[in-house]
Amino acid sequence: MNKLFFHLGNILIVTSLFGFAYIFYPLLQVYIAPPVIQNVAAQKGTTLTIPKINAQAPVIEMVDPWNEALYDEALKRGVAHAKGTSLPGEDGTTFLFAHSSGMPWEMTRYNTIFLRLGELSVGDRITINRNGRELQYKVTDKKEVDPSEVNYLLQTNKTQLILQTCTPIGTSLKRLLIFAELG
Repeated sequence: MNKLFFHLGNILIVTSLFGFAYIFYPLLQVYIAPPVIQNVAAQKGTTLTIPKINAQAPVIEMVDPWNEALYDEALKRGVAHAKGTSLPGEDGTTFLFAHSSGMPWEMTRYNTIFLRLGELSVGDRITINRNGRELQYKVTDKKEVDPSEVNYLLQTNKTQLILQTCTPIGTSLKRLLIFAELG
C-alpha cells in the first residue's frame, strides 16, 4: 500500500508540473523566444510595431469596443482599433487595444501581444505602418485606470495614440494606458 501512495504522489507531482508548464508556456515563450520583427513597410493594411518589447501585429480597423463578441474575435487576429476613434495618421485620437494574456488553450500569437506593454516608458518608440506610410510615435505617458474610465476614448480633439490592455496580467481589474504622440 505504501508503494502505491509513493507512486501516486510522484504521478501527481509530474502531472502538476506538466499542467504548470502548459499554463505558463505561452507567457514564457514571449520572453524566451520573442517573435522576430518583420519589415512591413511595403505591406498593405495597418501594422503596429513596438521594438522595445518585440511586439508586432496587424491592426484590425473599426472594431466596436462595446461588443465583446466582435472584439474578442478581432483580438485573435491582431490589435483592435476602436471604431469611432481616428485611424492612424488622421487628426484626433487613435485608440488601439489588445489582450495581455488569456486562457492557455486560447493563446495565439496575437491575443497576448500586449503582455509586455507595461515595460514601455516615456520616450520609447512605437511604429505604425498603414498602407505603406510609416508613422513614428514616441511614448509620452503611462497610466493605470479603472475599467469604467472610458473618457480617454472620447478625447478626439488631440492627435495622439493610446494603447490599452488589462493589468495586472491575467486579470481585468485595471486598464493600462500608454499615450504616444507623433514625433
